[in-house]
Amino acid sequence: MTDHLPPAAPTAPTPPSPVRSLAPFGVPVFRVLWIAGLVSNIGSWMQTVGAQWLLVDSHSSPAVIALVQTASAAPVLLLAIPAGVIGELLDRRRILIVSQVAQFAVVTVLVVLTWLGETTPAVLLIVTFILGACAAVQLPSYQAIIPDVVPSRMIPAAASLSSVGVNIARAIGPAVAGLVVAQLGVTAVFIANAVSFGFFLVVLLLWRGYRPPPSRPEPFLDATRAGLRYVRHAGIVRRYYARLLLFLLPANALWALLPVLASGRFGLDAGGYGLMLGALGAGSIVGALILPSLRRRAGAGGTIMIAFLLYGVACAALPLIPSIWVALVALILAGMGWIGVLATFNGTVQAFLPPWVRTRGLSVYQLVLFGGTAAGAALAGLLGGMVGSVVVVVVAGACVIALGLVQLVWRLPSTEGIGRAIVTADGVHDGDGASIDPDSPVVVVIRYVIPDDALPEFLATMAQLRESRRRTGARMWRLLQDPLSPGSYSETYSFGTWREHDSQVRARTTAYDEQLSERARTLSAAPVVVAHYLVAEVPSGTRRAR
Repeated sequence: MTDHLPPAAPTAPTPPSPVRSLAPFGVPVFRVLWIAGLVSNIGSWMQTVGAQWLLVDSHSSPAVIALVQTASAAPVLLLAIPAGVIGELLDRRRILIVSQVAQFAVVTVLVVLTWLGETTPAVLLIVTFILGACAAVQLPSYQAIIPDVVPSRMIPAAASLSSVGVNIARAIGPAVAGLVVAQLGVTAVFIANAVSFGFFLVVLLLWRGYRPPPSRPEPFLDATRAGLRYVRHAGIVRRYYARLLLFLLPANALWALLPVLASGRFGLDAGGYGLMLGALGAGSIVGALILPSLRRRAGAGGTIMIAFLLYGVACAALPLIPSIWVALVALILAGMGWIGVLATFNGTVQAFLPPWVRTRGLSVYQLVLFGGTAAGAALAGLLGGMVGSVVVVVVAGACVIALGLVQLVWRLPSTEGIGRAIVTADGVHDGDGASIDPDSPVVVVIRYVIPDDALPEFLATMAQLRESRRRTGARMWRLLQDPLSPGSYSETYSFGTWREHDSQVRARTTAYDEQLSERARTLSAAPVVVAHYLVAEVPSGTRRAR
C-alpha cells in the first residue's frame, strides 16, 4: 500500500532553477562546513588508498586488500542506529568536535608507527576500524546539522550539495593519494589525513553560533525504537533504501578491486593508480555539475536509472579495455554514474525525512550505505581471489545494468507533493495531559460511524492511516468492528508512554499524516469520538474468592 497521498488539485511542481541548486553556498556557515567536510573526507579517502596500496606493496591477497574498505564501513553496522539517536538528543556540534579529536589522535599514532616501519596488515585494519567507528558516530550528526543552518526552503539543495561533496571527496581523495604515494610514500598520505581532521576541528571550535534545535526529551531506548519504527513503516524511505542497497552490493566491486586491476591488468604503479582514481574524480565533478539539470528533466527515478546504466556499462567494460587511455574514459563515466546515484538517493531521502526523525533516519541511510559497502567489498575480494578480479568486476557491472533496467517496471515512488511540515494533530488528544503520568502506557480509541457506500474508501484510508500511526510512534494498531452496531468502527492504537503519544500529536505529525486523519474523519456519518485509556493498576497478591 502506498503512503503517497495525491494532492487535492493536480498541480505540476515548479522546477528549480540552476541558481537555486547552489543557493546554500550563500549561507556562510553552510559554505564553511561544506568546505571543512570536503577536506576531511578527502583526507579519509586518502587514508583508505594509502592503506590499500601499502597492502599491495606487501603482496597481500585481494581479500585482505578489500578488507580495508570493509573495516572502514563495518562499524556503521554496530553504531549507526545509536549514533542517530545520540545526534537527536545531544548537541551535534559537540559530537562532531569529539569525533574529530579522536580521529586526529588515532591517525597521529598510525603516522608514528608507519614512520618506524611497524605498521602491519593487522595494525592497518584495526586503525581503519577505529576510524570507521568515529565516522559512524559523526556522520548522522553532520548530515542532520545542515538543515539546522540553512532556511527550510534550501534543505533539498543543501542535502544534494552535501552528498555531492562526499562523493567528490571519495573520488578526488584517492586520486591525490595515489600521486602522493608515488612521490612521497604512504606516511605522507597518513600525515595529510591527520591535517584534514585538524582543519575540520579548528573550524568547529571557531564556530560558536550554533544553537541546537529544540527537542523533546526521550529515553534512549524509546528514541531508538521510534526511529526504527519510523523507517519500518515509511514505505517511500524503505523503498529508496532497498534500491540503494541493491546497487551498492555489486557496485563496490570496482572500488574494492581497482588497485588489483591497476597493478595487474594494466601494470601501473601508485602514480598510475592515482591517475585512474583521478579519472573517477573528474567524472564525479562533471556529474555533480550536470546533476541538477538532469534531475529537473528526468526526476529522481529517471536520474537514478540513467546513473545505474552509466555506472554499470563503464564498470563492465573497464576490465576488458586494453588501452589505459580508453580505460580512463570509462572511469570518467563511472564517476558520473556513481555520484548521480548516491547524490540523488541522499538528497531525496534527506529532504523527505521529517525534522523529528531526520538524524535517526539518516543513520539508517548510513547503515545501508556503509553496510552495503562493507558487504560488497568483502564479497568482491572473496570472489576475486577465487575467479579473478576481471571476472568479478565485469559481472558486477552487468548486475548494475540489470538493476537500472528494473527501474522501467519497478519504479521508485515520487516524493513530490507530500506535505512534510510538522503540524499539531487534531482530534486525537484530550487537553494537555498535564495531570497524567508521562510514563503511563496509553491506548487511544477513535470511533467512527461509516455508511456502506463510504466503507471501501474508509478501509483504504485506514490502511494508509495504520502506517501513519505506526511511523509516528504507535506500537500497536487495530481496526475493530462492532457486530451489533452496523457501520460502527473503532481505530485502536497504543503507546508505551503518554510522553510518546504527546510527542506524536505535537512534534511528529506531518501535514501528510494529518491529511490522512482528516480524510478518515470526514467519512464518518457521526461526530468522531476520541477516548484515551491508561493502564489500571490491579492489586497483586489478593486472596482467591471462594
